[in-house]
Amino acid sequence: MPLELVPVRCLTDNYAWLLHGNGQTALIDAPEAAPILHELSARGWSLDQIALTHHHADHIQAVPELVKATGARIIGNAQDADRLPPLDQPVHPGERFALCGEEAHVIDVSGHTIGHVAFHLPVSDMVFTADSLMALGCGRLFEGDAETMWASLTRLNALPGQTLICSGHDYCRGNGAFALSVDPDNAALQQRLAETAAGQRPCAPSTLAEERATNPFLRVRELAESLGLSDAGDALVFAELRARKDRF
Repeated sequence: MPLELVPVRCLTDNYAWLLHGNGQTALIDAPEAAPILHELSARGWSLDQIALTHHHADHIQAVPELVKATGARIIGNAQDADRLPPLDQPVHPGERFALCGEEAHVIDVSGHTIGHVAFHLPVSDMVFTADSLMALGCGRLFEGDAETMWASLTRLNALPGQTLICSGHDYCRGNGAFALSVDPDNAALQQRLAETAAGQRPCAPSTLAEERATNPFLRVRELAESLGLSDAGDALVFAELRARKDRF
């Protein structure tokens, strides 16, 4: 059976994600201890694993408090270990490991940072993308370039359409406004934004199929002509979209 998935709102706009199944509980990213510990207590769960996607403080800063409270083991990218809390289980992109007893695949999604990874659980049809592929958007390119990020998005876009995209922030208002500015006639986007604004659906998770239909950063071929880049390669169109978002 698929693992149980619980989003936990942290800080101003972060998502942390709790997974539960097979007698275990795991956490993806650790922005803030109090709401995570509250959710664990309310559900009567103990925390066994914390899997970290990248080194930014708003994704790792609660690790010491959570480890002290729960004894959870820390999993993260071995290639970025010098910028992460001490890892009990270093993993590498391309490897597989057990998360709540289910096989998880480690995917390199560098671009926002170098060393950013995503965790894909194919049995439960979930992928934890943090600040790489985000609801209606993608992360800023703080360390990688557009070509690197486009390669990362392409890897994620190759997953099955029903895969739940569990991203690291609720940026739907800003991401949605930008998406509408470059894709104004997109009926699926208009409907998604209306439902989100009305509180009929959360910002995340969404399915990859929904992101393909509404996220401009996965719609570079559909938007290339309107950007004046019909003859450009996908990475160049992506770079133009990312530059426009940075100025938006």
